Order: sequence, then C-alpha cells, then structure tokens
Amino acid sequence: MTATADAEAAANELTPLADYLGSVLRRLRALPPLDLDLTQAHGNVLAEDVVAPHAFPAFDQAAVDGYAARWEDISGGGRGPSYVPAPSGMPGGRTIRLNVVGDLGAASWRPVRLTPGSCFSVAAGAPLPVAADVVVPVEWTDQGMAAVEIFRTPKRGYGVRRAGEELPAGTLLARAGTYVSPALVAVFAATGIGHVVVRPSPRVVIVATGDELVDVGRGSQPGQVVDANSHALTAAAAEVGALAYRVGICDDDPEGLRGLLEDQTLRADLIITTGGTGTGPGDMVRRILSRREGGRAGPVTFTDVALYPGTALGFGTVGAEEVPVVCLPGDPGAALIGFEVLARPAIQLLAGAEPVFRPSVRAHLLETVSSPAGLREFRPAHVAERRGGGYTVQPLRGGPFTLSGLAEANGLLVLGERVTTAAAGSTVDVLLLDRRR
Repeated sequence: MTATADAEAAANELTPLADYLGSVLRRLRALPPLDLDLTQAHGNVLAEDVVAPHAFPAFDQAAVDGYAARWEDISGGGRGPSYVPAPSGMPGGRTIRLNVVGDLGAASWRPVRLTPGSCFSVAAGAPLPVAADVVVPVEWTDQGMAAVEIFRTPKRGYGVRRAGEELPAGTLLARAGTYVSPALVAVFAATGIGHVVVRPSPRVVIVATGDELVDVGRGSQPGQVVDANSHALTAAAAEVGALAYRVGICDDDPEGLRGLLEDQTLRADLIITTGGTGTGPGDMVRRILSRREGGRAGPVTFTDVALYPGTALGFGTVGAEEVPVVCLPGDPGAALIGFEVLARPAIQLLAGAEPVFRPSVRAHLLETVSSPAGLREFRPAHVAERRGGGYTVQPLRGGPFTLSGLAEANGLLVLGERVTTAAAGSTVDVLLLDRRR
C-alpha cells in the first residue's frame, strides 16, 4: 500500500466529527431555570417568553423640549391665537402667539388641560396636557415665558409620544432562548419587569494535567512545558459567557486526579481537562478515567475522532451529580481547536443558547492549501468581506498548531475529510470567530 492509502485506511477507523458531536451533545441538557433580578440577568439566556405587563411609554408625553399646544391653534384653524408679523429673517409673513399657562417637567403628575389659544412649556419626557396634539420645538419659537411667538408650524403629532406607541401592554418582548442584552434589560425595565426566568451561566472548571507542566512566569527547560492551556481555555470559556474557574496544574497522579475532579463537581456544571488524552506512556488522563473497575466502564469515554489537529477527545461524567467532563489534547493549538469544536457547543447547550455552533460563511480561498486525508481540518485564517458582496479567506502561517496563527485569526478555515487539496479560487467553509478589534 502507498503512504496515502495507509493514511486513508487509518482515517477510516476514526469516528466522523459530526457523528461524535451528535452523540455528545445529545447527552447534555440545559441547566434548570433560575429567577433572577433584572440587574443580574444580563448575559444569560431567557428560559421563558417575556410579555410586557405595562405599555411603553406609560402615558402621553413630550418627545422634545418645547411648547405643548393644540394643532388647530397653530395651524390657523382655531379661534384663540393672535397673529403678529414674523421677525426679520424668519420664514413666512406672520407668527402665531399663544399664552403660556404653565410649565411641565418630567416629574409633573397633576393632569392639566389646554384651552383654546394657550400652551404649556414642556420638557422632553413630560406628561402632555389633555387636548395637546403637537409640541413645537423651542428653536421654532422666541422662547417666551408668559406668551410665546411661534415662527414655524409643525405637522400634527410632531414631538408627541403616545402611551403604548412603542410597546403596547401584552407585547411579546422576547422569546425563550434570547440572549439578555443591555438594550433588552432596558426594554424589560421600561415595561415594568423586575425579574426574569433565565438559564444560569454554566460554571466551568478548567484543569491542566501533566508532570511536565510548570506555571506561567518563567521559561520552560527540557522536560518542562509552561501551562498555557488552562489560562487560554479559562479565557475561552469566559468569552462564551461561562463562569470560568482555573484550577491550575494537576500532576499525573491517579488518586490526585480522581480526588481533584470529585472536589470540583461541587462547584461545576462542566469540567474541562487538557492533556493526557492519547495512548502514549505519559497519557494518564485517558488511562485513569477510562479504566474499567468492577466490570464497569470508566466514567469517561475516549474517542479517536476524524479531527485535525487533535484527534483524541474524551467525554463522560464524574461524581454523584454526574457532572459532564470534556477532555481535550495537551498541545495548545489542538486544545483551542478542541474547545471550539466540542467544549464551546457544550457550554452553549448548557446555557440554553441557540445556535450552539458559531456562524459560518462560504468564502473565496486566496491560497492553495493541502489537508490530511480523512480528517476534518480547522485552520486559523483571516476572513474579509469583498467589495460587491461575499468573503475572501487567507490561511495564516504555520497551519493549525501555531498559537501565533490562532491569535491573529478571525476565522477558522474548515476542510472536510475528503479534501486533500483546496485550490486558490475555490469556495470553502469558514467559521467566524468573535474578535473585538
């Protein structure tokens, strides 16, 4: 057999990524709903539909600073206004004069009524007098106090916000599954909602494993590797909205690892480990968590998935509470790709968010790339919008394992299992990453 045929034969023994993700995500359920004060709800996902109990605005109000009047008085159809010559430089040959009978601010609460030929000075947000159907902006007047001269006539209804004009009572404000944004918090508050039922943010614990690991702050020596993974994965979990806790480094000690995971089940909705998922002599996580005891399979199943980089992934549950565990490879690039592919969708599902996967686009490939046979590759890339519509994608240097490429990427180029070469000019799939730049 040729080298290519050997590679394809080996790849055929791997589990397709789509099949693996489906089997894992079907085992997860969204966290139980929680009633939260509105100030704490931001960043969570609604567990129930939310309906407006009250209208917004709650009453007829002025939308601008000015003078609340009857439109028939300022349009010439009424009996009360006086007409005077227009000031020099103002449009029209005459102005309208109305008596100012009071001032209304946003805190005014006593109901008042307009009579023909009169108006009220009003601030934006103030309740409108009964019979008022227009607010003349201050800059269209001489800003008089006892009487005001109006130089321009607005249309009927100008400067007026009617009760319930934007959101009548009973309006469906948001459906279950909606992310609670700052603007949505404002809508809820404005319509009288003080509590909402949401899915809580998942509590995610991150553990890096391996005797070779040392903490950040010093360079690694032969036999030592700086722990970049637990820091990166904690940041990644926080980015997706989880309450992320970095435990740090756990040595390759069977009892120590079991005890640590057992302890963390008390505060975790999901545990992510990194390192030790392979079948080599130092891959203790796979050996420990998949070990059969008393004729029963271990709590975590490790699967060789048709994924590049990082084919070995683990999933299962630990502890009496059966807290889900995701086991990712130890290479930093493979760990971050594994997080995107497996851990991130799991967090989204626990949070009740939809969709669980990142958005994707079809893009015009700017450079020819090769890919391993039989593996679905996720490669760091830069995606940009084209003039006239569509996208282009430029693969970044070094391939999927390089941290520098992942740091620069705003997308992940996806090459399917049957793709060994993607030519420049072809159309490919790209996952869009969240990058606040």
